[in-house]
Amino acid sequence: MSGHSKWSTIKHKKGAADARRGKIFTKIIKEITTAARIGGGDMEANPRLRVAVLKAKAENMTKENIERAVKRGTSPAEGGAAYEEYTYEGYGPGGTAVLVEALTDNKNRTTAEVRHIFSRFNGNLGEAGSVSWIFSKKGYLSFDRQESDGDKIMELALEAGAEDVREDEDAIEVITEAPSFESVKKVFDDHHMKYALAQIDMVPQTSVKLEGKSAETMLKLVEALEDSDDVQEVHANFDISGSELERLTQ
Repeated sequence: MSGHSKWSTIKHKKGAADARRGKIFTKIIKEITTAARIGGGDMEANPRLRVAVLKAKAENMTKENIERAVKRGTSPAEGGAAYEEYTYEGYGPGGTAVLVEALTDNKNRTTAEVRHIFSRFNGNLGEAGSVSWIFSKKGYLSFDRQESDGDKIMELALEAGAEDVREDEDAIEVITEAPSFESVKKVFDDHHMKYALAQIDMVPQTSVKLEGKSAETMLKLVEALEDSDDVQEVHANFDISGSELERLTQ
């Protein structure tokens, strides 16, 4: 299981997303605007926009704000900065692989900030391609093991054509090919199956188990990167146990 996915699930449970809703909304609006600018405002014809809008709805963003962001991307008269996409690759504590997706109007500023954050928390930036090969873009749904019917999840996942179902002590995961994510998610929605997390994610092939100080420093690195205004997503292959994550995020 992706340690970062565990981390994301715990943040949702604890309401951390609510506490930083303003910043989260700003990042989602930036993504919607960029997706609309690149691929047009028709969600049926623009998968990237469709995923961004799904994320916005999951965070309870209003329909008006979503439509305004789309319009800003498709109407030159609306103005606004034209953001460029950059991906940064690096290493965190214990040799963990970290992939950072950014949207920025100033690459030099963003690169300097990302490099500084890595160095503050015992990490370093790597060359292009140094860690990206570890990750694959997948659809990802996570269910709380204690609150979910594992047999039913397996049955629905097979029915929906999911790629894999994985289990550990904390969760049951359903992995899909990225293009199949929405159709698989709909099957679970239609059966009123409650998931802790559902998103398009960069799922790592391998993971690095962390505990103690290394685990604590890794979470601080991820938090600092996620707090950067220019950073949209942070993916990492750390594996920290659910109990230790709970302890470190009290």
